[in-house]
Amino acid sequence: MKVIGLTGGSGSGKSTVVFLLSQLTKVYIIDADKIGHQIILKGKPAYYDIIQHFGREILNEEGEVNRKRLGEIVFSDKDSLNILNKITHPRIREEIIKTIKQIKQSSSSYNYIVIDAALLIEVELHKIVDEVWAVYADEEKRIQRIMKRDGIDIKQAENRIKSQMPWEEMKRYADRIIDNGIDTEFTNKQLKRILSEDIKV
Repeated sequence: MKVIGLTGGSGSGKSTVVFLLSQLTKVYIIDADKIGHQIILKGKPAYYDIIQHFGREILNEEGEVNRKRLGEIVFSDKDSLNILNKITHPRIREEIIKTIKQIKQSSSSYNYIVIDAALLIEVELHKIVDEVWAVYADEEKRIQRIMKRDGIDIKQAENRIKSQMPWEEMKRYADRIIDNGIDTEFTNKQLKRILSEDIKV
């Protein structure tokens, strides 16, 4: 059961790659974003740390963290982003490592465990995986995808991209690069090739 760290900047289309991969082979998906959302829910330790640093004004009417409001703050201010990362990253890493152990100890017959994480390198999860697969799309396409997905303007989309690791740096960590900037058919062909090469090994 190979552990894959799937990464790529916001808007690169990791979710598409995960979906296509799940159609081709048996994979267990660990979604780092979902874990990130869960650890900041009301009552969780990270929730109180976030309020302590950012104030109660980042809460919604139900008292939960308003992720859109928090995002507007941290993606426009590097110091704020660093504070949030220090609160969340260790907890996200811990949860992912725990999940991997549970899956490996179970009787599941998955071929791959895939960690879907934009911040794979930053959280140092690349050190615990067998391979890093990096998803690429050009910046213009990424901006359009982010704006459509999150309902934000171009400036906010650009800020999100700027806040993340540049592609030129990210690709240095990659064992495999998947170009997801054309269409799903092209992406699918690449995944089929990767899987066939794995079988031969």
